[in-house]
Amino acid sequence: MTGVKVCCGTVNSIKSLWETRIKKSKDELKKEREQRDRRAVGRLTGAWEDRITLAKLKEKVVTEEGRVILRIEKEEWKTLPPALVQLSQIQEWQLHRIGLQKIPQFISSFESLIVLDLSRNSVTEIPKEIGKLTRLRELLLSYNRVSHVPEELGCCENLEKLELAMNEDLDGLPTRLSNLKNLYHLDLSMNQFTTIPDCVVNLPSLEWLDMGSNKLESLPEDIHRMDKLHTLWLPRNELEYLPDNISRMQSLDTLVLSKNKLRDIPPLMDLKFSFCRFVNFRDNPLTYDVMLPDLKENVDEEENDREMFGRDFMHFYIQEARKRGSQTFTSVLNVTLDGVSETASSL
Repeated sequence: MTGVKVCCGTVNSIKSLWETRIKKSKDELKKEREQRDRRAVGRLTGAWEDRITLAKLKEKVVTEEGRVILRIEKEEWKTLPPALVQLSQIQEWQLHRIGLQKIPQFISSFESLIVLDLSRNSVTEIPKEIGKLTRLRELLLSYNRVSHVPEELGCCENLEKLELAMNEDLDGLPTRLSNLKNLYHLDLSMNQFTTIPDCVVNLPSLEWLDMGSNKLESLPEDIHRMDKLHTLWLPRNELEYLPDNISRMQSLDTLVLSKNKLRDIPPLMDLKFSFCRFVNFRDNPLTYDVMLPDLKENVDEEENDREMFGRDFMHFYIQEARKRGSQTFTSVLNVTLDGVSETASSL
Protein backbone atom coordinates (compact mmCIF):
# COMPACT_ATOMS: atom_id res chain seq x y z
CA MET A 1 0.00 0.00 0.00
CA THR A 2 2.83 2.35 0.77
CA GLY A 3 4.20 1.97 -2.76
CA VAL A 4 0.81 2.77 -4.24
CA LYS A 5 0.58 5.95 -2.11
CA VAL A 6 4.03 7.11 -3.26
CA CYS A 7 3.12 6.41 -6.90
CA CYS A 8 -0.14 8.32 -6.62
CA GLY A 9 1.68 11.25 -4.97
CA THR A 10 4.23 11.33 -7.77
CA VAL A 11 1.53 11.25 -10.44
CA ASN A 12 -0.36 14.05 -8.74
CA SER A 13 2.81 16.16 -8.57
CA ILE A 14 3.54 15.61 -12.25
CA LYS A 15 -0.08 16.35 -13.13
CA SER A 16 0.01 19.58 -11.09
CA LEU A 17 3.29 20.62 -12.72
CA TRP A 18 1.89 20.04 -16.20
CA GLU A 19 -1.32 21.88 -15.40
CA THR A 20 0.76 24.83 -14.15
CA ARG A 21 2.89 24.79 -17.30
CA ILE A 22 -0.16 24.50 -19.55
CA LYS A 23 -1.86 27.37 -17.73
CA LYS A 24 1.28 29.47 -18.00
CA SER A 25 1.57 28.65 -21.68
CA LYS A 26 -2.07 29.56 -22.26
CA ASP A 27 -1.59 32.82 -20.35
CA GLU A 28 1.48 33.64 -22.45
CA LEU A 29 -0.37 32.83 -25.66
CA LYS A 30 -3.29 34.97 -24.54
CA LYS A 31 -0.93 37.81 -23.69
CA GLU A 32 0.78 37.54 -27.08
CA ARG A 33 -2.60 37.55 -28.85
CA GLU A 34 -3.65 40.63 -26.88
CA GLN A 35 -0.37 42.36 -27.74
CA ARG A 36 -0.78 41.45 -31.42
CA ASP A 37 -4.34 42.72 -31.34
CA ARG A 38 -3.25 45.95 -29.68
CA ARG A 39 -0.50 46.41 -32.25
CA ALA A 40 -2.94 45.71 -35.05
CA VAL A 41 -5.43 48.16 -33.56
CA GLY A 42 -2.56 50.63 -33.09
CA ARG A 43 -1.53 50.27 -36.71
CA LEU A 44 -5.11 50.59 -37.83
CA THR A 45 -5.61 53.59 -35.56
CA GLY A 46 -2.33 55.10 -36.78
CA ALA A 47 -3.36 54.57 -40.37
CA TRP A 48 -6.68 56.23 -39.73
CA GLU A 49 -4.98 59.08 -37.86
CA ASP A 50 -2.58 59.53 -40.78
CA ARG A 51 -5.54 59.64 -43.16
CA ILE A 52 -7.32 62.17 -40.98
CA THR A 53 -4.14 64.27 -40.63
CA LEU A 54 -3.47 64.07 -44.36
CA ALA A 55 -7.04 65.11 -45.13
CA LYS A 56 -6.63 68.03 -42.72
CA LEU A 57 -3.38 69.07 -44.41
CA LYS A 58 -4.93 68.81 -47.86
CA GLU A 59 -7.52 71.38 -46.75
CA LYS A 60 -4.61 73.79 -46.15
CA VAL A 61 -3.24 73.44 -49.68
CA VAL A 62 -4.11 76.18 -52.15
CA THR A 63 -2.97 77.05 -55.65
CA GLU A 64 -2.10 80.68 -56.40
CA GLU A 65 -0.62 81.92 -59.66
CA GLY A 66 0.18 78.36 -60.66
CA ARG A 67 2.08 77.64 -57.42
CA VAL A 68 1.00 74.92 -54.93
CA ILE A 69 1.10 76.38 -51.40
CA LEU A 70 0.67 74.84 -47.95
CA ARG A 71 -0.64 77.63 -45.72
CA ILE A 72 -1.24 77.24 -41.97
CA GLU A 73 -1.53 80.11 -39.51
CA LYS A 74 -2.28 80.32 -35.78
CA GLU A 75 -2.90 76.61 -35.26
CA GLU A 76 -1.01 74.15 -33.04
CA TRP A 77 1.46 72.07 -35.06
CA LYS A 78 4.58 71.61 -32.91
CA THR A 79 5.74 68.84 -35.24
CA LEU A 80 4.85 67.99 -38.81
CA PRO A 81 3.55 64.44 -39.47
CA PRO A 82 5.38 62.04 -41.81
CA ALA A 83 2.15 61.82 -43.82
CA LEU A 84 3.04 65.25 -45.20
CA VAL A 85 5.55 63.51 -47.49
CA GLN A 86 2.58 62.39 -49.59
CA LEU A 87 2.16 66.04 -50.57
CA SER A 88 5.72 66.41 -51.86
CA GLN A 89 4.48 68.33 -54.91
CA ILE A 90 4.03 71.42 -52.69
CA GLN A 91 6.19 74.33 -53.88
CA GLU A 92 5.74 76.74 -50.99
CA TRP A 93 5.32 76.35 -47.23
CA GLN A 94 3.74 79.26 -45.37
CA LEU A 95 3.56 78.12 -41.75
CA HIS A 96 3.22 81.08 -39.37
CA ARG A 97 2.59 81.13 -35.62
CA ILE A 98 1.90 77.40 -35.33
CA GLY A 99 4.42 76.66 -32.55
CA LEU A 100 6.61 74.57 -34.85
CA GLN A 101 9.71 73.41 -32.98
CA LYS A 102 11.55 71.41 -35.60
CA ILE A 103 11.99 71.30 -39.36
CA PRO A 104 11.55 67.59 -40.21
CA GLN A 105 14.38 65.69 -41.85
CA PHE A 106 11.97 64.56 -44.55
CA ILE A 107 12.08 68.14 -45.84
CA SER A 108 14.55 66.73 -48.38
CA SER A 109 11.61 64.92 -50.06
CA PHE A 110 10.18 68.26 -51.19
CA GLU A 111 12.48 68.71 -54.16
CA SER A 112 10.08 71.14 -55.85
CA LEU A 113 10.09 73.54 -52.88
CA ILE A 114 10.71 77.16 -53.91
CA VAL A 115 9.71 79.07 -50.75
CA LEU A 116 10.11 77.85 -47.16
CA ASP A 117 8.48 80.42 -44.88
CA LEU A 118 8.45 79.37 -41.21
CA SER A 119 8.54 82.84 -39.65
CA ARG A 120 7.34 83.38 -36.07
CA ASN A 121 7.62 79.87 -34.71
CA SER A 122 9.91 78.10 -32.20
CA VAL A 123 12.30 76.36 -34.60
CA THR A 124 15.65 75.69 -32.89
CA GLU A 125 17.55 73.92 -35.66
CA ILE A 126 17.93 73.89 -39.43
CA PRO A 127 18.56 70.27 -40.51
CA LYS A 128 21.46 69.54 -42.83
CA GLU A 129 18.92 67.99 -45.23
CA ILE A 130 18.05 71.56 -46.21
CA GLY A 131 20.98 71.33 -48.62
CA LYS A 132 18.95 68.94 -50.81
CA LEU A 133 16.54 71.72 -51.76
CA THR A 134 18.43 72.93 -54.81
CA ARG A 135 15.37 74.77 -56.22
CA LEU A 136 14.77 76.77 -53.04
CA ARG A 137 14.73 80.53 -53.64
CA GLU A 138 13.49 81.88 -50.31
CA LEU A 139 14.20 80.69 -46.77
CA LEU A 140 12.38 82.80 -44.18
CA LEU A 141 13.09 81.91 -40.54
CA SER A 142 12.81 85.22 -38.73
CA TYR A 143 11.49 85.24 -35.16
CA ASN A 144 12.52 81.70 -34.24
CA ARG A 145 15.19 80.24 -31.95
CA VAL A 146 17.85 79.18 -34.44
CA SER A 147 21.37 79.43 -32.99
CA HIS A 148 23.30 77.59 -35.72
CA VAL A 149 23.18 77.55 -39.51
CA PRO A 150 24.43 74.33 -41.17
CA GLU A 151 27.06 74.59 -43.88
CA GLU A 152 24.81 72.46 -46.12
CA LEU A 153 22.68 75.57 -46.67
CA GLY A 154 25.47 76.66 -49.01
CA CYS A 155 24.31 73.90 -51.40
CA CYS A 156 21.00 75.70 -52.06
CA GLU A 157 22.48 77.19 -55.20
CA ASN A 158 19.31 79.03 -56.28
CA LEU A 159 18.64 80.73 -52.95
CA GLU A 160 17.91 84.43 -53.47
CA LYS A 161 16.40 85.56 -50.17
CA LEU A 162 17.44 84.57 -46.63
CA GLU A 163 15.84 86.02 -43.49
CA LEU A 164 17.11 85.07 -40.03
CA ALA A 165 16.09 88.15 -38.03
CA MET A 166 15.39 87.88 -34.31
CA ASN A 167 16.87 84.48 -33.55
CA GLU A 168 18.48 85.85 -30.36
CA ASP A 169 21.55 83.58 -30.00
CA LEU A 170 22.66 83.55 -33.63
CA ASP A 171 26.17 85.05 -33.89
CA GLY A 172 27.85 83.42 -36.88
CA LEU A 173 27.43 81.92 -40.34
CA PRO A 174 29.33 79.08 -42.07
CA THR A 175 31.97 80.00 -44.65
CA ARG A 176 30.24 77.95 -47.33
CA LEU A 177 27.36 80.42 -47.47
CA SER A 178 29.55 82.45 -49.82
CA ASN A 179 28.63 79.79 -52.42
CA LEU A 180 25.15 81.33 -52.66
CA LYS A 181 25.87 83.13 -55.91
CA ASN A 182 22.26 84.30 -56.40
CA LEU A 183 21.55 85.60 -52.89
CA TYR A 184 20.61 89.28 -53.12
CA HIS A 185 18.56 89.83 -49.91
CA LEU A 186 19.86 89.01 -46.40
CA ASP A 187 18.26 89.94 -43.08
CA LEU A 188 20.36 89.21 -39.97
CA SER A 189 18.91 91.92 -37.74
CA MET A 190 18.26 91.53 -33.99
CA ASN A 191 20.85 88.83 -33.34
CA GLN A 192 24.28 88.67 -31.64
CA PHE A 193 26.75 89.39 -34.47
CA THR A 194 29.82 91.44 -33.51
CA THR A 195 31.03 91.82 -37.10
CA ILE A 196 29.82 91.25 -40.64
CA PRO A 197 30.84 87.63 -41.45
CA ASP A 198 33.40 87.12 -44.23
CA CYS A 199 30.97 84.91 -46.13
CA VAL A 200 28.56 87.86 -46.31
CA VAL A 201 31.23 90.18 -47.69
CA ASN A 202 32.00 87.51 -50.29
CA LEU A 203 28.43 87.17 -51.58
CA PRO A 204 28.73 88.31 -55.21
CA SER A 205 25.09 89.31 -55.81
CA LEU A 206 24.12 90.82 -52.44
CA GLU A 207 22.10 94.02 -52.85
CA TRP A 208 20.20 94.39 -49.56
CA LEU A 209 21.62 93.74 -46.06
CA ASP A 210 20.05 94.40 -42.66
CA MET A 211 22.25 93.88 -39.59
CA GLY A 212 20.52 96.37 -37.34
CA SER A 213 20.18 95.69 -33.59
CA ASN A 214 23.21 93.42 -33.30
CA LYS A 215 26.47 94.05 -31.43
CA LEU A 216 28.64 95.18 -34.35
CA GLU A 217 31.81 96.83 -33.05
CA SER A 218 33.45 97.44 -36.42
CA LEU A 219 32.96 97.04 -40.15
CA PRO A 220 35.37 95.09 -42.37
CA GLU A 221 38.06 97.20 -44.03
CA ASP A 222 37.27 95.53 -47.34
CA ILE A 223 33.58 96.39 -47.15
CA HIS A 224 33.90 98.04 -50.58
CA ARG A 225 34.08 94.54 -52.09
CA MET A 226 30.30 94.41 -51.64
CA ASP A 227 30.08 96.32 -54.89
CA LYS A 228 26.43 95.53 -55.68
CA LEU A 229 25.06 96.44 -52.27
CA HIS A 230 22.58 99.32 -52.53
CA THR A 231 20.91 99.13 -49.09
CA LEU A 232 22.76 98.74 -45.79
CA TRP A 233 20.89 98.90 -42.46
CA LEU A 234 23.16 99.11 -39.38
CA PRO A 235 21.15 100.96 -36.70
CA ARG A 236 21.38 100.10 -32.97
CA ASN A 237 24.89 98.65 -32.92
CA GLU A 238 28.20 99.49 -31.18
CA LEU A 239 30.06 101.08 -34.12
CA GLU A 240 32.59 103.74 -33.10
CA TYR A 241 34.10 104.48 -36.49
CA LEU A 242 33.59 103.82 -40.19
CA PRO A 243 36.35 102.49 -42.48
CA ASP A 244 37.43 104.90 -45.23
CA ASN A 245 36.63 102.24 -47.83
CA ILE A 246 32.93 102.67 -47.17
CA SER A 247 33.22 105.68 -49.48
CA ARG A 248 34.17 103.28 -52.31
CA MET A 249 30.80 101.46 -52.26
CA GLN A 250 29.62 102.87 -55.59
CA SER A 251 26.20 101.14 -55.61
CA LEU A 252 25.23 102.19 -52.10
CA ASP A 253 21.97 104.11 -52.15
CA THR A 254 20.71 103.81 -48.55
CA LEU A 255 22.88 103.78 -45.41
CA VAL A 256 21.32 103.79 -41.93
CA LEU A 257 23.69 104.25 -38.97
CA SER A 258 21.41 105.69 -36.30
CA LYS A 259 21.92 104.84 -32.61
CA ASN A 260 25.55 103.76 -32.77
CA LYS A 261 28.64 105.20 -31.05
CA LEU A 262 30.14 107.08 -33.98
CA ARG A 263 32.46 109.94 -33.10
CA ASP A 264 33.18 111.11 -36.64
CA ILE A 265 32.20 110.77 -40.29
CA PRO A 266 35.03 109.89 -42.74
CA PRO A 267 35.87 113.01 -44.81
CA LEU A 268 36.02 110.93 -48.01
CA MET A 269 32.27 110.35 -47.73
CA ASP A 270 31.75 113.99 -48.63
CA LEU A 271 33.41 113.50 -52.01
CA LYS A 272 32.27 109.99 -52.85
CA PHE A 273 28.75 109.84 -51.37
CA SER A 274 27.01 112.34 -53.62
CA PHE A 275 25.29 109.36 -55.26
CA CYS A 276 23.80 108.12 -51.96
CA ARG A 277 20.08 108.91 -51.78
CA PHE A 278 19.52 108.42 -48.03
CA VAL A 279 21.80 108.31 -44.97
CA ASN A 280 20.95 108.56 -41.30
CA PHE A 281 23.37 109.47 -38.50
CA ARG A 282 20.77 110.23 -35.84
CA ASP A 283 21.60 109.54 -32.17
CA ASN A 284 25.37 109.22 -32.46
CA PRO A 285 27.81 110.97 -30.07
CA LEU A 286 29.56 112.87 -32.89
CA THR A 287 32.48 115.06 -31.88
CA TYR A 288 30.97 118.29 -33.24
CA ASP A 289 27.52 119.56 -32.45
CA VAL A 290 26.29 120.61 -35.87
CA MET A 291 22.89 121.93 -36.90
CA LEU A 292 21.82 122.39 -40.49
CA PRO A 293 21.08 126.02 -41.37
CA ASP A 294 17.76 127.19 -42.86
CA LEU A 295 15.64 124.12 -42.14
CA LYS A 296 12.32 124.28 -43.92
CA GLU A 297 9.42 125.27 -41.71
CA ASN A 298 6.56 123.84 -43.75
CA VAL A 299 7.59 120.18 -43.71
CA ASP A 300 6.56 117.48 -41.26
CA GLU A 301 8.72 116.31 -38.37
CA GLU A 302 9.83 113.14 -40.14
CA GLU A 303 11.04 115.12 -43.15
CA ASN A 304 12.93 117.49 -40.84
CA ASP A 305 14.47 114.46 -39.12
CA ARG A 306 15.78 113.19 -42.42
CA GLU A 307 17.29 116.57 -43.25
CA MET A 308 18.78 117.08 -39.78
CA PHE A 309 20.67 113.78 -39.80
CA GLY A 310 20.68 112.79 -43.45
CA ARG A 311 22.81 113.42 -46.51
CA ASP A 312 22.88 117.22 -46.23
CA PHE A 313 23.78 116.89 -42.57
CA MET A 314 26.65 114.55 -43.49
CA HIS A 315 28.09 117.03 -46.00
CA PHE A 316 27.69 119.98 -43.62
CA TYR A 317 29.22 118.04 -40.71
CA ILE A 318 32.30 117.07 -42.75
CA GLN A 319 32.78 120.67 -43.88
CA GLU A 320 32.44 121.95 -40.31
CA ALA A 321 34.81 119.26 -39.03
CA ARG A 322 37.41 120.34 -41.58
CA LYS A 323 36.93 123.99 -40.70
CA ARG A 324 37.14 123.46 -36.96
CA GLY A 325 40.01 121.04 -37.35
CA SER A 326 41.87 123.67 -39.39
CA GLN A 327 41.12 126.35 -36.76
CA THR A 328 42.37 124.05 -34.00
CA PHE A 329 45.55 123.35 -35.97
CA THR A 330 46.06 127.11 -36.56
CA SER A 331 45.54 127.87 -32.84
CA VAL A 332 48.02 125.17 -31.82
CA LEU A 333 50.49 126.44 -34.43
CA ASN A 334 50.15 130.06 -33.18
CA VAL A 335 50.66 128.99 -29.59
CA THR A 336 53.74 127.05 -30.64
CA LEU A 337 55.14 129.98 -32.64
CA ASP A 338 54.45 132.42 -29.77
CA GLY A 339 56.33 130.12 -27.46
CA VAL A 340 59.27 129.99 -29.86
CA SER A 341 59.27 133.83 -30.16
CA GLU A 342 59.27 134.34 -26.41
CA THR A 343 62.09 131.86 -26.04
CA ALA A 344 64.09 133.66 -28.74
CA SER A 345 63.48 137.08 -27.09
CA SER A 346 64.69 135.88 -23.72
CA LEU A 347 67.87 134.70 -25.36
